[in-house]
Amino acid sequence: MGLEKEKLDTSIIMDEDEFNRSIEPILSKKGKVYTAEPDRDPNDINAHLKLGFEDVIAEPISAHSFDRVWIGSHAVFELVKFIFYRLLSTLLAVPMAFVLGVVFGVLSCIHIWLVMPVIQCFLMLLPSIQVVWRSLTDMFITPLFHSMGKILSSVQVKTIEN
Repeated sequence: MGLEKEKLDTSIIMDEDEFNRSIEPILSKKGKVYTAEPDRDPNDINAHLKLGFEDVIAEPISAHSFDRVWIGSHAVFELVKFIFYRLLSTLLAVPMAFVLGVVFGVLSCIHIWLVMPVIQCFLMLLPSIQVVWRSLTDMFITPLFHSMGKILSSVQVKTIEN
């Protein structure tokens, strides 16, 4: 461990765009310099679709293909999945958004203007219907259970032992 006589030059290299974009010091940021992409599934509705290559195709220890075949099939899987999703979403996203907008608009209108007023009417009538129902059950069903209880209370069960 001798005395080191060399000096190390240190410098920070920064792109001109990166320097102009940020007022904050670059060292205070943790992680990526750019803002993160917004989460398009914040409620995790499609958590079951977060599949990777290893979730679909898996080789057990007893059967392995060549490494290049595994890497190539992984790349082809990801590429085809990416291309077909982009292609199909380009073709279907706008028409499906239109159809689903119409469907949910109609359902919302029916729920707001038809279903909820009917439910509110039933809830307004429910206290009076509840009083009538309780009096009917008190007149017919309660005496029946009371008398059944009296009849069955006189039943004695004896076990016969050999």
